[in-house]
Amino acid sequence: MPADSRVARAVRRIALAQHGAISAEQLRAAGLTRHAIAARVRSGRLVPLFRGVYVLGDPELIPLARPSAALLAFGGAAVLSHRCAASVWGLAEADATTIDVTLAGGNRRSRPGVRVHRVGRLHRSDIATRERLRLTSPARTLIDFAAAASSNELADAFGEARARRLLTEPALAAALARAPANHAGAAVVRSMLRAGGTYDRSEAERTMRRLCAAAGLSQPRANVMLHGHLVDFLWPELGLIVEVDGYATHGGRHAFENDRRRDQAHAAAGYVVIRITWRQLQHEPLAVIARLAQAMAHRAALQTAHRAARALAHRAA
Repeated sequence: MPADSRVARAVRRIALAQHGAISAEQLRAAGLTRHAIAARVRSGRLVPLFRGVYVLGDPELIPLARPSAALLAFGGAAVLSHRCAASVWGLAEADATTIDVTLAGGNRRSRPGVRVHRVGRLHRSDIATRERLRLTSPARTLIDFAAAASSNELADAFGEARARRLLTEPALAAALARAPANHAGAAVVRSMLRAGGTYDRSEAERTMRRLCAAAGLSQPRANVMLHGHLVDFLWPELGLIVEVDGYATHGGRHAFENDRRRDQAHAAAGYVVIRITWRQLQHEPLAVIARLAQAMAHRAALQTAHRAARALAHRAA
């Protein structure tokens, strides 16, 4: 096999194992000279992403190429964290412009496209691997994410982590105990726990379905997208939505505005939104189901009246 072919195969093998990313050091080890690397950059076969790190192709078309390249740029001590880690775990939307990286010790600074979070120490229990990428564990990821996430994003992330069994109470408690005393995200999560705000989405769904079955009510669709928002429970035939809120994630000005914005989008489309708390669902289930039954009966009667009115108007025409 010609030497050029062997080098190309070696480069491709390394890059494929790293989501298309490869460092200049790895390229030289595979047999490429500095001039050969520059020639491939000019021809577009290598796309520079960070200093000394390239992608074998268009990084916008290769999932996880940017996070992988960021780890290569900062070395073996770096881990993906915050929103970036949350997106890799499947708990939040990724930031298309910035990768979050946590470094233990050192003084390396953020650079365009990478936001560096420096910590004195990161316990090995707070580090995991997913999709062949080093990142913070689900519990530590949620704690870090809590520092900057919106209230609804955080509630959704906790619900998704619990539903997918990525998070347990002991793991969250241990990660909180290891977090620095002044960690802003840890303070948010502790407040959520005190208020019962980190509700379990799967447990909420089981409870709601059990209550509906016992009361003879129709079953909802759970955790579905509607008008660009994730809703907890939806009865599409009635135009009825039930959202489960935790106080700690819905008690501030930003949360208040965000919730009103969501409700307005649903109302504009003709839906009614009922908001209940996770604590009410846990401790006042009979009151919750009574209100829900009343709302369902009202919506059904209203829709029947509308259909009758339309029929009369059609006959009159």
